[in-house]
Amino acid sequence: MKKYISITSKLIVLVLIFGLGYFLGESNQPSIGEVEGLVNKEPGQDIGIDFSLFWDAWRVIEKDYVNRGDLNRQNMIYGAITGLLDSLDDPYSVFMEPENSKKFLDDIKGSFEGIGAEIGMRKGILTVISPLEGNPAQKAGLRAGDKILKVDDTLTADLTLDEAVNLIRGEKGVEVILLVARDDWDEAKEINIIRDIIQIPIIKWEMKDNNIAYVQFYHFTENSANQFENTIKEIFNAGAQGLILDVRNNPGGYLDVAVDIASWFLPKRELVVTEDYGDGNKNEHLSKGYQTLEDMPTVVLINQGSASASEILAGALRDIRGIQLVGQKSFGKGSVQQLEKMRGGSSIKITVAKWLTPSGISIAEEGIMPDFEIEITNEDFEEMRDPQLNKALELLTND
Repeated sequence: MKKYISITSKLIVLVLIFGLGYFLGESNQPSIGEVEGLVNKEPGQDIGIDFSLFWDAWRVIEKDYVNRGDLNRQNMIYGAITGLLDSLDDPYSVFMEPENSKKFLDDIKGSFEGIGAEIGMRKGILTVISPLEGNPAQKAGLRAGDKILKVDDTLTADLTLDEAVNLIRGEKGVEVILLVARDDWDEAKEINIIRDIIQIPIIKWEMKDNNIAYVQFYHFTENSANQFENTIKEIFNAGAQGLILDVRNNPGGYLDVAVDIASWFLPKRELVVTEDYGDGNKNEHLSKGYQTLEDMPTVVLINQGSASASEILAGALRDIRGIQLVGQKSFGKGSVQQLEKMRGGSSIKITVAKWLTPSGISIAEEGIMPDFEIEITNEDFEEMRDPQLNKALELLTND
């Protein structure tokens, strides 16, 4: 019996040793070597990162997944790259598969169909930056700062910004239902919006009492600089003695347009904005010094719908000219995205820099706080009152 137990014990030990050796041998196989049928599978430049875990995971899927015969390996690659961009925790850095990439490129070239609202992420929540003037979102009652909790039957909590935008947009004449939360509502409400062809307004102006010109800037598009120059001529011909520049609900647009507009107010070569690339490299954008509005008493209106290029303009005018800002804290979209075309028609939109005001404040992290913080209440909306505009008129009249 002792001999039998001894022999059995030895057999067990041998089996364990063999099993352990087999396991270690399998585990130490070169991970990339286990993945067959791929091209360009080498991780490339050695940057001190071990890619073995990725290829180990790939090998497990290929070897053990119950439906491995139906695997779409191209989609697996797309999914991996999407996860790579998601890990940056930056809603403006995204991977776009060929179909979405083409749609994005088409959109920035011309008109598109949807609800007409600029949308972004604020603290992980899908938020309306601004409804565009005269478009379906504004007509349906959507406001800057509204939080979109659901698009039709899809919750937005786990969606990327681009995924949510793709759901909201759609063909002209088709309805979309948004579940919206608003700070002064007790509970979320549904807002029904009929999609349409989106028209992007640019600028309009009117003369107020005491010869104060009121200029609304809706968007910084390619033609905005020329339209603003024409507007300046018109307000001077009308005898303007003061100017209110309204960039509330202005989601921004072209950086060079914002710099050009700031150049009418600032001396030549004054700093308008700095692009900080995070590696010590910075790009400074300077005023062209058109001078026409350098001495014009001015107030700027901002709110939570003021983003991107409109924040750059407001920050520069306050930092350099001491122009007062009235309204509410701006959105805080102060970063620069670059589009990189990838293989097969896909692309990556990635944040490459942050915008800093002349005083060095990061718009992306801080937003712009007004000098006079004034809220527009529901009652104000219903009674068509504008206490922010009234404050701006008061400041200019007292001056």
